[in-house]
Amino acid sequence: WSQHRHANYYLAAVSFSEACVFPIPPDVMLISMTLAKPARVWRYAAITVISSVCGGVLGYFLGYFALELIYPIIEYFNYTDGYMQVQAWFQRWGFWALLIAGFTPIPYKLFTIAAGATQMSLLPFIVAVIIARTLRFYLVAFLLYISGDSLKNFLHKYIDAIGWIVVAGAIIAYIVYRIIK
Repeated sequence: WSQHRHANYYLAAVSFSEACVFPIPPDVMLISMTLAKPARVWRYAAITVISSVCGGVLGYFLGYFALELIYPIIEYFNYTDGYMQVQAWFQRWGFWALLIAGFTPIPYKLFTIAAGATQMSLLPFIVAVIIARTLRFYLVAFLLYISGDSLKNFLHKYIDAIGWIVVAGAIIAYIVYRIIK
């Protein structure tokens, strides 16, 4: 999708939906689109940030108004324990928990939904989300910008190996999870 003529819209859709329901982070598209068209790096970062913030607001409202409707989705993706932990963090740290979560690879949607469910004030929520998502996606864009062709060449050379390592890691993680559970 990264080179499709509607790639910007796909990036926006992935960024928006990841913030409230979709399990795959938008970094994947941001990286591939930037590697395909490096001159648009800052535009792609902006699309990702704006869409992610808007999706985060939807996640907030889902948590605030419809938690009982979306809780089965949380259970389906095995996010229940993570969601409970996130709620505990919100009760203790509020704004700061959201600020850190929006920047890290922790499932962001759990935080947006939990912010609404715990009825965090909307303005601090939006401020934290804007700061965190801007820092995260512009950092990715900056790293891509400075690495340029060297990263692209590295990925072209080792993408198969990286892919198999990720698959093996996912299988091992699943087996370990099933054994522990």
